[in-house]
Amino acid sequence: MATNVVLEKIKAGAKVVDVRTPEEFRDGAYANAVNIPLSELPTRLAELDRAKSIVLYCASGARSGAGARVLRSAGFADVVNAGGLDEMPT
Repeated sequence: MATNVVLEKIKAGAKVVDVRTPEEFRDGAYANAVNIPLSELPTRLAELDRAKSIVLYCASGARSGAGARVLRSAGFADVVNAGGLDEMPT
């Protein structure tokens, strides 16, 4: 996903979700991101607002891509796979 699209979503109030493990999250995360590991995402959907944009990231984009598919299949309409942490806008 283009960094400018991700940045605009974040500026507009999107929820940023880090789907990496808690250990990876502790080692460094995007500002104001919440950690919901991919393995827990299906059971933690209630923590997310279906009416808000959601930006997902991980280490490389693979887990966040899987997470985006989980959210879309659960009825979340505005979901963006931002890729890896290094690709997140500054």
